[in-house]
Amino acid sequence: MNPHLIVIGGGAAGIFCAVNAARLNNKLQVTVLEKSSKLLSKVKISGGGRCNVTNHISDPDLFSSMYPRGNRFVRKAFYQFFNSDTIEWFESRGVKLHAEKDGRMFPTTNNSQTIIDCLMKEANLYGVQFMMHCTVKEIIKTEKNWELLLSDERRLIASAICMATGGGNKPEHFQMIQSLGHSIHQPVPSLFTFNLPRHPITELMGLSVANATVKIQSENLKESGPLLITHWGLSGPAVLRLSAWGARMLAEKEYRFTIIVNWLNQQKEEQVRLLFQQLRIQNGSKKISASCPYELPQRLWNFLLTQSEIEEECRWADLPQKKQNRLIGLLVGHEFNVEGKSTFKEEFVTAGGVDLKEIQVATMESKLQEGLYFAGEVMDVDGITGGFNFQHAWTSGFVAATAIAKKFAH
Repeated sequence: MNPHLIVIGGGAAGIFCAVNAARLNNKLQVTVLEKSSKLLSKVKISGGGRCNVTNHISDPDLFSSMYPRGNRFVRKAFYQFFNSDTIEWFESRGVKLHAEKDGRMFPTTNNSQTIIDCLMKEANLYGVQFMMHCTVKEIIKTEKNWELLLSDERRLIASAICMATGGGNKPEHFQMIQSLGHSIHQPVPSLFTFNLPRHPITELMGLSVANATVKIQSENLKESGPLLITHWGLSGPAVLRLSAWGARMLAEKEYRFTIIVNWLNQQKEEQVRLLFQQLRIQNGSKKISASCPYELPQRLWNFLLTQSEIEEECRWADLPQKKQNRLIGLLVGHEFNVEGKSTFKEEFVTAGGVDLKEIQVATMESKLQEGLYFAGEVMDVDGITGGFNFQHAWTSGFVAATAIAKKFAH
């Protein structure tokens, strides 16, 4: 009987492990178990339906610094399979990728279905089997194999198992792995937006600022980048990255904290004050409302003027000192009280998972249980937004696949 690899989880990491293991060892029987009705659901909706496959950063050290948790682990793994390997893997199968200015990489079709079709074509080519609506109730280690008890009482026998069950926001998501002796770092949400209930700025929903800086008050955490105003609060890459770095600390605060937004990115109060003095002289007769000196959306500029109690007809030469100070304060240090978060279920990312000290980075195999492997977000690894979480999925899936294929090569 041929050796049987069972991959639990039909996401990016699981399917990448499955197709590569089957390709690298044609003796392997490979089966993917998926508890839902859909495969690759995160791939489908990632990047607004375009699929942010990876990031263009070419230095493994710099790339690995984009992971709030697990950066040393992924850095070692990248020397086996990095973003250049991901690009080559897809391009050799007819899927070209392109990089945007911010480093994010997408298929040139700008359609996530291109990635899904490529992976499923590979699965069909190498005979990977799929079992949908399939929930594993228990995993039992036998003398030579693994026995999986399914929720419908069916039993499957595996020579090796790859756990690619993704992140979970509840501890019970990891119970089965804990039953096999593994330690779990408590899962908490990462990559979420900041809720500002009842704050008048939400009336500007849809506006974005190309480069702002967001800092968590009284903490040494800040991020810069595009900032988006939504109907529930603030979002965009700056906020999402900040939520990733502060995931555990913000959970401890129960998502009640104060942020300080510098709408002018890194500009200091002294720089703004100096410019305002020049504007009083050079643009004294001009209305402040009609002459925003910064690249800010007009509606946001008008909002900040209203918040500073500056009348629409007020001219630069007539700007009272007290109101000028208030406006400068809002431009470089606008405080918001955050009350809660919003996450997108399909793109949900967690900080937490299987303790990396219990996983061999060279093979993704458990140090506690021979024949048990891990891939993707089920491990205590998570990256900021920008293609980093998918690269970890491809890397860990490929490393596990290579090790499994080699293990059963004879």
